[in-house]
Amino acid sequence: MSDLATTEDRLMGGRIALLQPADGYRVAIDPIFLAAAVPAAPGELVLDVGAGVGAAALCLAWREPNCLIRGIEIQHSLVRLACENAALNGAAARLEFMVGDILRPPPRMAPGTFHHVMANPPYHAAETGMRSENPGRNQANVEGEAALADWVRFCVNMARSKGSVTFIHRADRLDSLLAELRQRAGDIAVYPLWPGGSRPASRVIVRARKDVATPTKLSAGMVLHELDGRYTAAAEAVLRDGAALAL
Repeated sequence: MSDLATTEDRLMGGRIALLQPADGYRVAIDPIFLAAAVPAAPGELVLDVGAGVGAAALCLAWREPNCLIRGIEIQHSLVRLACENAALNGAAARLEFMVGDILRPPPRMAPGTFHHVMANPPYHAAETGMRSENPGRNQANVEGEAALADWVRFCVNMARSKGSVTFIHRADRLDSLLAELRQRAGDIAVYPLWPGGSRPASRVIVRARKDVATPTKLSAGMVLHELDGRYTAAAEAVLRDGAALAL
């Protein structure tokens, strides 16, 4: 068991139990949408980069119960919680989490191994200075030694030829993410998540394929909220029912 103070919460309409730090980075909707965008099929191997407590991996494992998922995470305490979460949800046989740094990955992380790679990188560049007093929250939200280019390089490197790489990120960093991806992959699909009303997208999902050269596609994306603040039916289908996104 982890010695970190935790709460037990629920994802996807209560289908998934999630232990997470009581004080620090707290899982919101982003890992659920990330998992919904990964086109995993039965028997395929998926890598979750920066896996945290395993939220995205658990959501994907629930939607596709016959895929195998490995997660790499730099924070030891979160890896322990991710392993506990896999066991808590009866998925320990299909989910494996390990401590690792993408700049110095474990030897068992062989490049070109995974059918799909997914990542929810830190949203803020190190130079922005947008830091919290909580170290765990900082590591989740602000880039450290590894910058966005390093995340993209590692993720594409770990994917098989023709395999997919999927990110969720801040919309205002889309240009940087696309610039890095275009050097290494193609068949890029951009899927905005619109808050609702006339507000601009704050999040985008971006998926690409290694060794594929087809043009970039901009999707209509999804509106998340009705005017009264409730989730739209389309958003509820992802957040509560585990529906997949069609990028």
